[in-house]
Amino acid sequence: MRIALGNDHAGLALKEHVRQVLRRLGHEVADFGPDTETPVDFPDITFATCDAVRRGEADRAVLVCGTGAGALMAANKIAGIRCGLGHDVYSAHQAVEHDDANALAMGAWLIGPAMATEVLEAFLAATFDDDADTVRRVAKLRDLELRSARELADRI
Repeated sequence: MRIALGNDHAGLALKEHVRQVLRRLGHEVADFGPDTETPVDFPDITFATCDAVRRGEADRAVLVCGTGAGALMAANKIAGIRCGLGHDVYSAHQAVEHDDANALAMGAWLIGPAMATEVLEAFLAATFDDDADTVRRVAKLRDLELRSARELADRI
C-alpha cells in the first residue's frame, strides 16, 4: 500500500518508528510531516496528509500527534476521510472493518513503539467488511458529510 504519513512537532518522537514499521511491512511511505520540533499547526499537516488519500496518491493515512485527538478531529472534517483513533489493536482494525477508515491517528504521548507497531499492523491488515449493515452505515457517514456541507452553504 501507499501510506501518507503526517506528524506535528509533538508526534515527532514516534514518527521515525512508525516510518520504519510501515517500510518493514512493505508499504511505500510519503512523508508530510516535519523532521524538527519546531511547532507546526496539526490541521495543516493533517490536511496535506489526508489530501493525498483523497487525490488517490495514497491508499491510507497515518497521523501522529501528541494525543491523536487533534489529528483525529481535523481528519474527520475532511470530506472523504474516515479517521479512527489508534491507541489499541481492536479499535485500529475495527475502524477499517466496520467504518471503512482510510486514516488512523495515534498519540505519541500515549502509546509507545511496541503498541504502535501492533496498532499499525492491525490497521493495515484490516479490510472493510462490506456486508449490508456496514455498507449502509458508511453510506450514512457520507450522507452526513453532504448534508452538513449543504446546510452550511445554505446559511452563507
